[in-house]
Amino acid sequence: MTKFSTVILGGLIIILIISGLFDKISWAFNVPAIIVLALIWVISIYNSFVQLSYRVKEALSDIDVQLKRRYDLIPNVVETVKGYAKHESSVFENVTKARTAAMGAQGLADKAAKENMLSDTLKTLFAVSESYPDLKANANFLDLQRELADTENKIQASRRFYNGNVMALNTAMDTFPSNIIARMFSFGPGDFFDLPEGSAAAEPVKVSF
Repeated sequence: MTKFSTVILGGLIIILIISGLFDKISWAFNVPAIIVLALIWVISIYNSFVQLSYRVKEALSDIDVQLKRRYDLIPNVVETVKGYAKHESSVFENVTKARTAAMGAQGLADKAAKENMLSDTLKTLFAVSESYPDLKANANFLDLQRELADTENKIQASRRFYNGNVMALNTAMDTFPSNIIARMFSFGPGDFFDLPEGSAAAEPVKVSF
């Protein structure tokens, strides 16, 4: 049921109450009608919260899919760079540690922070590639760099979609009278997935060759 329909139901309930107060319609009809309409109204709002909650969960899964794709690409990038810059062991180690930390992050705030750290180590890794002309000309490295940039774009698109759904859910929870139903059935607000400004995840990894 749409938001417009729930407004209509609420309006009908108010009309029935007013008509009863002014003896326009018998209370024998009004009371059962008001109860039925009120139940339909509660059920419609409850269902809308269920739908919004599912959309938030689905959008979060889309983010996880893209992050996993990013995690899968990183070892290949590291191994490719390592073949040309073996002595940059500290850079490779930092990327590996940051990837492991990001994969084990708990909660959106922790995940955003760990993703930012991972992006910083990736920027360092790509900066290292600038010193190796043969690496910059390597077709496999170029393909991996493009795939990583594409994944970063998809992460951002998924994040925007997720935050949009969280905004819709939280707005419904803060708006009267739907906030009453939200409290009644213990619906909780969604958490936004925020990435710090200037991070490589907020601005897809770009490397100039």
